[in-house]
Amino acid sequence: MLVIVREVSRARSVRAVTKEEGNMRVVIGSDAAGMPLKELVKETLIEDGHEVVDLSQDPAADFVDAAVAVAEDLLAHEGSQGFCFDAYGVGSYMAATRVKGMVAANISDERSAYMTREHNNARMVCLGSTVVGSEVAKKIAREFLKADYAAGRHQIRVDMLNKMA
Repeated sequence: MLVIVREVSRARSVRAVTKEEGNMRVVIGSDAAGMPLKELVKETLIEDGHEVVDLSQDPAADFVDAAVAVAEDLLAHEGSQGFCFDAYGVGSYMAATRVKGMVAANISDERSAYMTREHNNARMVCLGSTVVGSEVAKKIAREFLKADYAAGRHQIRVDMLNKMA
């Protein structure tokens, strides 16, 4: 079930929006184990002014379903970023990276969240609810969304990864 939690009031390109303004389109999904952390991060993102598309109003039966749904949505909506939640984050990461063209990362600290976006052009972060606490999860979400892909010398690695898919 697709539910858009908050619509952006003005129609404009997501990439044209500055990070300070919020209003980035963020897609989230979860299995049952990740639901409490997903809800906490969702509230934070809404408070920060982002448009949140929650693909798991009811938890997905399996983390694979949630991760694939988020990955496919992100690939269909350039400029959007995403988060997926399960018990450890690893399962969602593994499922998401099986979707051709998706660059995802299993993250448990805010610095890695920022750097995976800046250096690896990641579009999706997978978080484990039994690994990451609530305050760290909020910091991870904010750091990931405020980072921009640096391209340049990093593009070589991204191109190598894309050839493997």
